[in-house]
Amino acid sequence: MLRNTFCHIPGIGPKSEANLWKHGIRSWDDVTKNPILELPRRNHQLLKTRVLESVTRLEEGDAGYFADNLPANEMWRLFPEFRDSTVYLDIETTGMAGSENTITTIATFDGETILYYVKDHNLESFRRDIERYRAVVTFNGRCFDVPFLERYFGIRMPRAHIDLRFLLKSLGYGGGLKGCEKKLGIDREDLDGVDGFFAVLLWHDFKHNNNIRALETLLAYNILDAVNLETLMVMAYNRKLLNTPFAETHQLPLPRPAENLFEADIATVKRIMDIRQSYSH
Repeated sequence: MLRNTFCHIPGIGPKSEANLWKHGIRSWDDVTKNPILELPRRNHQLLKTRVLESVTRLEEGDAGYFADNLPANEMWRLFPEFRDSTVYLDIETTGMAGSENTITTIATFDGETILYYVKDHNLESFRRDIERYRAVVTFNGRCFDVPFLERYFGIRMPRAHIDLRFLLKSLGYGGGLKGCEKKLGIDREDLDGVDGFFAVLLWHDFKHNNNIRALETLLAYNILDAVNLETLMVMAYNRKLLNTPFAETHQLPLPRPAENLFEADIATVKRIMDIRQSYSH
């Protein structure tokens, strides 16, 4: 879809782009290989210059260039071209107020490999590992995960960032990550009902009761959040295509579910559920 995109070029908005598509200018090749376009000469030259730059930037793998120039609600378009260098990411924290809140675990998935990071174990390795990616996909990461990570590690995350919270909202799906998953038919099985506050309680149980099963359950939950982002991303991308002329040619197949590295401990989940129930009374 990125090679069919013109709305990252200054002066070209959704209507102008749709008009280009309508007149047969549907890809960058249509601009660079067609000496005659139905455009004023000045507009033709500007369009050609910008398209040639786009071709070069894509060949260089410069996802940041497109992230800087695409409208925020069109960031989804760069996904297929940069999928091989995209990381799906989710973090969990202690849930404390203000500066006392700190990261407990991080889970990442790049479509093939799952990595996880645990406080007081290997959390610092994230700083090095994130450098291999050009794009990041999160759910609500624009407001939470990414700024939290940048402050915590003193780093800059990849500029190309697709936040599924807003992408799915534009398609009519709301209710948080789990709500969107349910509406799109994604089953969490043993982790159904586990949420961010539950994750805080799992970490507390691990640290204060030395319950390794609680940590394993937390990691299973954290990893599932990250892994499911790939499926949600593909679903959202395919639905966004329906509003373009490329719905029949650019659809992506759904990925095969990745195997989680950890399993939820049912006894721990039930016990934490009971503890949580006591908080609500």
